[in-house]
Amino acid sequence: MNPSLSKFMLAHTPKHILDPQPTMNTPLKLNTGATIPALGLGTWQSAPGEVKASVIHAIEAGYRHIDCAYCYQNEDEVGEAIQDVIKRGIVKREDLFITSKLWCTFHTRAEEGLQKSLDLLKLDYVDLYLMHWPVPMNPKGNHPLFPKHEDGSRDIDLSITHIDTWKGLEALIKKNPDKVKAIGVANYSVKYLEKLLAQATIVPAANQIENHPLLPQQEVVDFCNEKGIHITAYSPLGSTGSPLFKDETVLEVAKKHSVGAGTVLLSYHLARNSSVLAKSVTPARIDENRKLITLDSEDLQKLKGLSANGVTRFVYPPFGVNAGFPDKPDGIDLSG
Repeated sequence: MNPSLSKFMLAHTPKHILDPQPTMNTPLKLNTGATIPALGLGTWQSAPGEVKASVIHAIEAGYRHIDCAYCYQNEDEVGEAIQDVIKRGIVKREDLFITSKLWCTFHTRAEEGLQKSLDLLKLDYVDLYLMHWPVPMNPKGNHPLFPKHEDGSRDIDLSITHIDTWKGLEALIKKNPDKVKAIGVANYSVKYLEKLLAQATIVPAANQIENHPLLPQQEVVDFCNEKGIHITAYSPLGSTGSPLFKDETVLEVAKKHSVGAGTVLLSYHLARNSSVLAKSVTPARIDENRKLITLDSEDLQKLKGLSANGVTRFVYPPFGVNAGFPDKPDGIDLSG
């Protein structure tokens, strides 16, 4: 090859192709043509008064992917943080990938739900808007987020299906392409996805699911890969005090690469071409989570064995709904 041509190609080849080592902002393709950064900062269960500082620190540390939701009740602080770093010239809005989610009591009010999040986040648009759960709940119930019946069970809205909600999101993005760049789902099983895709005119850009070696959800990952639906993993480290941090196999792989268990558990998703959310309000942990490595096939095979004797799901709200996951067979079937 002509040396000058070779030098030109090298100069114009994206860095992540030249360097196989994944980074926190390795761009992963969505079916819209846009990309999503590999590592995102999760904001679920981040306490009021802590979120703003953690988001500011994360963006200053290089994070460009921030995951939010109206239900988390902290989007106002996230918005303050984003405005702070933009005003100080740390980033421009277009440098960031911001996700928000339509909560269950807004399934009949997608446009209102989106606008509430945009107002709180102080943004003109979000990059990705997800249906948080395929579980419509009564918008006029006894609580704005978690309505219940007198017996304590969740007040499910049986007048609408998750498919109706998706059609509402399709209408939303067609009407407001300047306010939402892509739509997707969260907590969707293969069963619910099959029912959804049979009537969808827009294939979800992403499916955000709980995912880690104790809950690989390989059937969902494989199905989404086949359909061009990007997987984003939440709770990648398990739960607080997760046994994954002490698991002998995880520690063995970590020792092999001279890294901590957390690095292995986050990098596991990059090896599966999934993006991953790491939630923390601790600056040192936010910095530590940036370290990603390349796991080889031997590493993945070892980690695959962790769920051989059964899976462990850490996040499953008491909706009383069968969401189609094999490990959670009980409840009302709302698949449609």
